[in-house]
Amino acid sequence: MIPVKERAQRERERRFIPVRVVVQRVTEASVAVEGREVSRIGRGLLIFLGVGTEDGLKDVEYLAEKLAHLRIFPDWQDKMNLSLVDVKGEALVVSQFTLWGDCRKGRRPSFTEAAPPPGAEELYEGFLDALKGWTGSVASGIFQENMQVHLVNDGPVTFLLDSRKNF
Repeated sequence: MIPVKERAQRERERRFIPVRVVVQRVTEASVAVEGREVSRIGRGLLIFLGVGTEDGLKDVEYLAEKLAHLRIFPDWQDKMNLSLVDVKGEALVVSQFTLWGDCRKGRRPSFTEAAPPPGAEELYEGFLDALKGWTGSVASGIFQENMQVHLVNDGPVTFLLDSRKNF
């Protein structure tokens, strides 16, 4: 039998909500708000970022470094062996709280695990700053706006990552 304190700790760890990202290798991507283009990149990564209720600066810094150095661009042998830094690519980061949509119950997603806007925006900005430290060309959407995202997925190559390495 598991002691009560250990069981409570395991439950807290299981319920920890890490930062989530969906990253796509693109030949180009852009974001528009109300029909007006606000950001555009060429070859690089389109990153959808979702911040959870218990995330911190360490989570976003970890993911920024991971994404800057993730070897998902082809080398001369067409193997995924080069990173965003290696290819001097660009990044477009879009805040997306719906990555925390829980669809396990009912027919309407629950967003209780998504960080509230003030804290989420602070970590979103922290992620942008951390990523800029690794690669100079970082564009972004506008936090809490309804955005239209246009992209040309290269491959297609799409990955899911989180700050606690669950996937």
